Amino acid sequence: MFSDEYFMQQALALAQIAFEENEIPVGAVVVYENQIIGKGYNQTIKTNDPTAHAEMLAITAASNFIGSRYLNQCTLYVTLEPCPMCAGACFWAMFKEIVFGANDLKNGFSKLALSEKKIFHPKTKIKQGILAEECKKLMQDFFKKLRN
Repeated sequence: MFSDEYFMQQALALAQIAFEENEIPVGAVVVYENQIIGKGYNQTIKTNDPTAHAEMLAITAASNFIGSRYLNQCTLYVTLEPCPMCAGACFWAMFKEIVFGANDLKNGFSKLALSEKKIFHPKTKIKQGILAEECKKLMQDFFKKLRN
């Protein structure tokens, strides 16, 4: 029951909320021992805060939940490849694992980093492509809606 797909579905549900609020539809959850301890979705427009990305909000919630800035026993699930800012926050949080859905060829960390090991903590495992098509479709639908 508690698979990568399950937790990515939870992140996708948050991304759908962002979509409905006319925010770029990205959702994120932080998981510790199969329990979601932090979640977030993009809220940069609503809050007038360029740092209010899904990952940043989920990291803050998870850190507050466990009372530590280190999330080295946690996994971050996010629907879109983290941007460099969020990747930097993930580095400092020292995640055990980061799992993302769709690649972000325009603004993702991989545009700047030659290797994920140079932008994330060396012990962090990276897994990509979980529910990638669903994540990508939500983004495409959002930008199609903006153009119409």
